[in-house]
Amino acid sequence: MERKVFKVILEWNEEEGGYTVTVPALPGCITEGETIEEALANAREAITGYLKAMEKLGRPIPAGDLLVEKQELMINI
Repeated sequence: MERKVFKVILEWNEEEGGYTVTVPALPGCITEGETIEEALANAREAITGYLKAMEKLGRPIPAGDLLVEKQELMINI
């Protein structure tokens, strides 16, 4: 089994609470979760399902991304 790494973007949903997760390399691959841990677990499941669907349709599997981490820091001044 080949290992792929995908960049995911987690955004806090101020209106509904919880986190929305998008996967830039996989258009339309979006999920959510109440906590960061739940959102990331749902993202793994969504990515796996997306890749299986691509394979079943005979479409090329995206190569994945370089491992990138983006953090935003809140500073009190």
